Amino acid sequence: MRLFIAICFKENIVEKLEDIQADLLACGVTGKCTPPENLHLTLAFVGEYGNPDDILEVMESVPFRKMELQLVGLQHFRDMYFARFEENVGLQSYVRRLRRALADNGITFDKKKFKPHITLMRKVSLANADFDSLPQELNTGIIRASGVSLMLSERGKKGMIYTELGVIEDR
Repeated sequence: MRLFIAICFKENIVEKLEDIQADLLACGVTGKCTPPENLHLTLAFVGEYGNPDDILEVMESVPFRKMELQLVGLQHFRDMYFARFEENVGLQSYVRRLRRALADNGITFDKKKFKPHITLMRKVSLANADFDSLPQELNTGIIRASGVSLMLSERGKKGMIYTELGVIEDR
């Protein structure tokens, strides 16, 4: 099982993220938009792991408190377009504690530095982009995160399919 831990978004935020994708396309950016049901913020990518219950137990042991997140801009990197989050001490602290708990329980994960973002597009080309028209502000407002989810990632005929296996809510 290919697993990751993420913050998933409510429908109103997903709709605003879709609006940003549409703005990018309208400015001549080409590529494959992340499907609405796959828009999320990855906290830890576990990868192949056999027993999701082990990971859910670790997630239960790390208290999650509701937090407010804010998107601050767009970033193009290699062949992807991201929405970047404003610095958030509470989020950084939670991710450090979560990753430490995973490691302490022998669950390996991708140890890349945590840079909170949402992947909006892949296989991006800027060849026909009108850079003056690219969106400068992301009008999503405050994003209220009330829980973290353990997600299963499977390859489908039309791309990746993400399935929530469990959620740990604010307590």
